[in-house]
Amino acid sequence: MKLIIQVPCFNEEKTLPVTLAGLPRAVAGFDRVEWLVIDDGSADGTAQAAKASKVDHIIRFTKHQGLTRAFLAGIDACLKLGADVIVNTDADNQYNAADIIKLTGPVLEKKADMVIGTRPMKEIRHFSMAKKFLQTLGSRVVGLVSGLHIPDATSGFRAISREAAMKFNVFNDYTYTLETIIQAGRKGMAVASVPVRVNEYLRPSRLYKSVVSYLWRSLATIVRIVVVYKPFKFFMTVGSSLFGLGILFGARFLFFLAQGRGAGHVQSLILTSILLGIGFQTLLIAFIADLLAVNRALIEDLQYRVRKIEIESHQGRGPGGGEGGA
Repeated sequence: MKLIIQVPCFNEEKTLPVTLAGLPRAVAGFDRVEWLVIDDGSADGTAQAAKASKVDHIIRFTKHQGLTRAFLAGIDACLKLGADVIVNTDADNQYNAADIIKLTGPVLEKKADMVIGTRPMKEIRHFSMAKKFLQTLGSRVVGLVSGLHIPDATSGFRAISREAAMKFNVFNDYTYTLETIIQAGRKGMAVASVPVRVNEYLRPSRLYKSVVSYLWRSLATIVRIVVVYKPFKFFMTVGSSLFGLGILFGARFLFFLAQGRGAGHVQSLILTSILLGIGFQTLLIAFIADLLAVNRALIEDLQYRVRKIEIESHQGRGPGGGEGGA
């Protein structure tokens, strides 16, 4: 059994050595433990720091592509390198690496396809109230869409089985954390949560520049997830609401018309026609979106089969475009 611990990085020259120093070289249940660093187009000495720390595998992007693409590139490389289980952790040393065994245990015991580390959110002092609120909101939305109860859906500290890793298709460039859970739930995977510890604060988050930026991007991500994974319910709700408002304004106009005062409320009639028209079109979009969702599921199944064949054909070879061990 092989475990590969992957660490996506972007300009982590200072924090990466600290993170790697805490990673284990032996984990119960595995014959081999390897480290993989994904350098997401860093402008500093991140790659050199990885080599100095004796990392087994390094992937380097020539241009910064974002956390999601770095995560997916790492997953693809780990699969081609023959990983049976993949652990993802952050390069800022946020998570206590001694808890990796907590993540891998349920996967090895075949009790879970993915295990997510739940941080002691209330005890993390450098997290703002806005960030804590949005992370709680995100976890609840993910629970509603996926049917899974995950207390800390935004946690990047997670273990993934080989089979589960081959089934992920993430579209969001901002973050992979929420979408992978939703996909796991919709594909019938078993997902578990375990409490993990966190380390001392080393640097500010790179995912957002300000609280306003974080609020906007997080809310946009949550809305997009609902639209993509619950399209029929979303558009049906919007369409029904608009159609219902149109009926109300229409009834209002008819009320005044019956009293002989319809001429003074023509604006209600105009608004009624607009709302009914938009509402009806949105209801039609709900059915079209539902058909597209079914088509997407079929394509994802086909992609999984193709990916499995491709990965098996690359078994034992290093990840394309990456560097070998340091």
